Amino acid sequence: MPHCELSYSSDLDIDAQAILAEVEACILRHDGDAGDTKGRAYPAPVFHHSNMKASVALLSKPHRGAAFTAALQKDLVTLIAAHLPRPCWLSVDITYSTSTYHTEFLE
Repeated sequence: MPHCELSYSSDLDIDAQAILAEVEACILRHDGDAGDTKGRAYPAPVFHHSNMKASVALLSKPHRGAAFTAALQKDLVTLIAAHLPRPCWLSVDITYSTSTYHTEFLE
């Protein structure tokens, strides 16, 4: 199950919840079996230049190769950029979890 963390300068007037929901939908368009994307947003009151970094972590799977990653990153950049005022730096980092990663839903 993916994770998405948004770290951004607090001067950005954004709807982080909407961005996280759109990131989840984007991931599911690329991989319908990805599951829920657990999202968090962290506005930073102390920053240098307006900026956002979106960090997306996915489980390693055989079909998630270079082409998958490039296509997902392109779409994520486009959808997140649509939410950001200008001027603003945007970084999108996609990583893949190692074999030691464990996740489960606790009830």
